[in-house]
Amino acid sequence: MRMRELGKSGLRVSALGLGCSGMSSDYGVPDDTESTATINRAIDLGVNFFDTSDAYAAGRNEQLLAAAITGRRDGLVIATKFGNIRGPDGQRGGVNGKPDYVPVAAEASLKRLRVEVIDLFYQHRVDPDVPIEETVGAMSRLVETGKVRHIGLCEAGAETIRRAHAAYPLAAVQMEYSLWSRDAEPEIIPTLRELGIGLVPYAPLGRGFLTGAFRTRDHLIPADRRHAHPRFQEGNFESNLRLLAPIQAIAEAKGCTMSQVALAWILARGEDIVPIPGTKRRSWLEQNVAAVELRLSEDEIRTLDAEFPPQIASGTRYPEAQLRKLLI
Repeated sequence: MRMRELGKSGLRVSALGLGCSGMSSDYGVPDDTESTATINRAIDLGVNFFDTSDAYAAGRNEQLLAAAITGRRDGLVIATKFGNIRGPDGQRGGVNGKPDYVPVAAEASLKRLRVEVIDLFYQHRVDPDVPIEETVGAMSRLVETGKVRHIGLCEAGAETIRRAHAAYPLAAVQMEYSLWSRDAEPEIIPTLRELGIGLVPYAPLGRGFLTGAFRTRDHLIPADRRHAHPRFQEGNFESNLRLLAPIQAIAEAKGCTMSQVALAWILARGEDIVPIPGTKRRSWLEQNVAAVELRLSEDEIRTLDAEFPPQIASGTRYPEAQLRKLLI
């Protein structure tokens, strides 16, 4: 497994991480046995970067990861998040970035994860009612007391990132980034590179759409959260199917999968970018990990850049009400 440093933080992780959220909620039917096997297979393949959150299934995803890595903690980089409040049945409770809440959330995650220190602790969503300096100040005190090694933000705007980094150095910023979600390119990525902060793209496979696995909306079970995403809704879904042709053509020419092409494109964007595709199946994991060794030609990258300009997808990446709360 190739390794990458997140910005200039000194935090080295596998070039590809594993997003664990879908193992416990939102996407399909949970399967703890297969999810546990997938986490352990990832470790066997050299993946050391695992991403979770206290919001995923109300902390149950952290507990799943904890159980899976029992006896294998050494050398792993465990990232979790706080502040995106969820009830036990997934009901939304807003955002909490208050300084007095930060250590409470951290202690709860440490207990669920069964670790002594969180390697990378993100604020899951920016709290518009709390100055970012106050939230980051509380996060930095966790570093000083040895509860956390590095800190980061998720889905934050460029000015917020600058203010946060001035208060305490950020190791990484996590946000959605893929062939059909290139919102980070105009302002976020240049800001991160100027400041020496790594980018951790989530949903790098477009929540599975860019893999070509879904050719009809019937492939999604009724409870699947993707039904709420505009790009998966009727009309948009069918329109977006046409986007897949160039990915499929390159995959066929190279004898690889569409997911590998989509991940190789992200990996080629820079050594400071570490995508965290999520899966709960060993077969998909093995395909994703193989993308680290796939090299796209300059012509292939130019083709994908041209075929997937910003805003090419039909529908926004989140419902409008949620979108307004991002990148603040």
